[in-house]
Amino acid sequence: MTDWAARIGWVVGLALFVALVYWLMREGWKWRGTLQGDLPELPTTPDETGPARLTMSGRYHGSTTAGQWLDRIVAHGLGTRSRAELTLTDAGLDVVRPGASDFFVPAAQLREARLDKGIAGKVLTEGGLLIVTWAHGDRLIDSGFRSDHAAEHHEWVENVNSMIETNTREGAER
Repeated sequence: MTDWAARIGWVVGLALFVALVYWLMREGWKWRGTLQGDLPELPTTPDETGPARLTMSGRYHGSTTAGQWLDRIVAHGLGTRSRAELTLTDAGLDVVRPGASDFFVPAAQLREARLDKGIAGKVLTEGGLLIVTWAHGDRLIDSGFRSDHAAEHHEWVENVNSMIETNTREGAER
């Protein structure tokens, strides 16, 4: 025969342990957000951005401190994975995320675009992620995107880096 009282006790104990682990993970996430409270509010899309250079549909996989692919930034919703629609214009990079906070990266704040294999807990094949590095406040941030059509990544890297070089040249000439 089965000892039902002992079995129920083990199931309840396990359920309580799982609940504790989830609660601790949630508290850790909130604590990380508190530690990143010095991060300024994210820029919003200006009324006039000009014509689109490129558009992309895909997934936003998160943002990290530049060069530290495991140091996820969670403040202002940057840690929330979601679908994303990216639009690159002369004004900057517009990231529209249904169900999460949208943000805009002005062209002057863009620093680099590259292909990489991982960001904050998401690892793919080499070159599987489009990583855009941008300045926000006194921090450099890497944001990771994956297009529904991975062949688009190379075009995005070329266009973003070309735009950065043009802005840098124009800024040096002033």
